[in-house]
Amino acid sequence: MTKASSKNKPPEPPDPMPARVDPCLATLVDKPPNGHDWAFEVKWDGYRLAVHIVSDRVRLITRGGYDWTDRFPAIAAEAPRLKVKTAIFDGEAVVLDKQGRSDFGMLQRALSRRPAAHEPDEIIFFAFDLLYLDGCDLRRLPQRERRRLLEPILAGRDGAIRLSEEVEADGDELLRIACTHGLEGIIAKHRERPYRSGRRPDWLKITCSRRDSFVIVGFEPSEATPGAIGRLLLAARKGGELVYVGGCGTGWSRQESVKLRELLEEIETKSPAVNLKRKGAVFTEPFLVATVEYRAWTEDGKLRHPSFKGIREPADDATVFQLAP
Repeated sequence: MTKASSKNKPPEPPDPMPARVDPCLATLVDKPPNGHDWAFEVKWDGYRLAVHIVSDRVRLITRGGYDWTDRFPAIAAEAPRLKVKTAIFDGEAVVLDKQGRSDFGMLQRALSRRPAAHEPDEIIFFAFDLLYLDGCDLRRLPQRERRRLLEPILAGRDGAIRLSEEVEADGDELLRIACTHGLEGIIAKHRERPYRSGRRPDWLKITCSRRDSFVIVGFEPSEATPGAIGRLLLAARKGGELVYVGGCGTGWSRQESVKLRELLEEIETKSPAVNLKRKGAVFTEPFLVATVEYRAWTEDGKLRHPSFKGIREPADDATVFQLAP
């Protein structure tokens, strides 16, 4: 390369832009933390996404590392309009109900390839962290500094990309209000910590009711509705095995129940993945993972008042609930 061509070459950014960042995951705790070092936000119920922007090129990467840019057209179209050259935003893709609450079931229907009541352009991306900006990797900065850089980029936007607001409030009082209004819970983030991938105590989640992912190992046919499901049979991991943790019989419409049964019948098996004998049960290969909301655990290790919230796709990299040894 000649000296002249070398001079015309644009300078390299101080920090190369990572192709992918494994997300920081919140640790579940029973109570909000106290102290001025903690910032609070609403807990969104959707798909975790990283929005990568390089000039006019946009990639939307799921928690599991899949490129889902084409599945979120409104978000992908709005991203180049942000006043950044290069950036990585961390956040959650959601669909809001009439009360402004995120609803995972509505999100799944919006993403469905079948005709649905909700369209992909109804999906909103709430950004709550900024990991890379205009050539600089921000992950080493404390949360308060990343937040300071994020807010002016998104403040006041009400389109497909919005700012997930921090709420100045006492954690206990915010949790009470969130639960009263039917929200899933709240997130607490330590203001002085850098961004670290994986499940960390830097971020905490406090939920109004528990919500976890379980492997579907079978179902019981509905006696009231032909072709539908009466109960899903669910399992958690314990070491290298699956352990039955109970059945779930609520949380779906009749139409959803019929579609779910059709899906499960495609992976029917004669060899149960758990040690369970139940008359009339149809067992399935342990491929699909369900998100379930529940109140607590019974003394014999079963879910109390479980309600089905949706199937987690592999791209979401859902963590199946792990029982203590």
